[in-house]
Order: sequence, then C-alpha cells, then structure tokens
Amino acid sequence: MSKYSGDLTQREQELLKIRRDSDTKAAELVKMEKMLEQTRGLFEKKNESGAENKDIEENMEDLEERVRSSRRHRRSSLHHTQMLESQMKTVKGELVGTLDHLQELRSVLRRSQQKAEERKATMEKLAAGRR
Repeated sequence: MSKYSGDLTQREQELLKIRRDSDTKAAELVKMEKMLEQTRGLFEKKNESGAENKDIEENMEDLEERVRSSRRHRRSSLHHTQMLESQMKTVKGELVGTLDHLQELRSVLRRSQQKAEERKATMEKLAAGRR
C-alpha cells in the first residue's frame, strides 16, 4: 500500500512541476510577445539601411519562432498534466479498492482467529473432561 502512496506522491510532485513549468512558459511567452511587439514597433519606426532592417527581421523571426515553440511546449505540458491527473484518479481508485479488499481480508482473519480460539478452548475443555 505504501508503494501506491509513494507512486501517488511522485505523480503529484510531477504534476506540480509540470504546472510550474507551464506557468513559467506562459510568463515567458507573454514576455516574448511583448518583446516581439517592441521589435515590430522599432522595425516600423526605423527605415534605415537594409542591413539594420535585415538584422531586425532576423531578430523578429527568431522571436516569432521562440513564441511558437513556447506555445507548443505549453500545449504539450497541459496535455501531459491532464494525462497525469487522469492517471492519478485511476491510481486513487485502485488504492481505494485495495484498501477495501485489505479491510475485508482483515475482517476474515479476525473471524478465523476467533473461531480458532473457540476451538482451542473447546479442545482444552474436552481434554480436561477426559482426565
């Protein structure tokens, strides 16, 4: 049973880590989108030489790719989080079933022990009566 509890705790820790990572990536995404907008604004304001415009264009493309990558990563993290939550629910259900089964077995064991003690007492009475 402690094995299942350990698995559950590990999965909860993984879930928290993924949630933190997702929040971090979302914050990074917002920051990168702001940077992208600032870069676009600078690009539109500056109509200087072609080399500078090319550098800004490359920077914008890099930022756009980073934003797309962050969005993909965030979607992946959310999907992974949902899968872990589903697995956690399954494990919790299995733990409840296992606990119920263990309690049932404990009850059967207690009844068996009581019957054994009663039989032992009966046997001792019979043995005492023969003497």
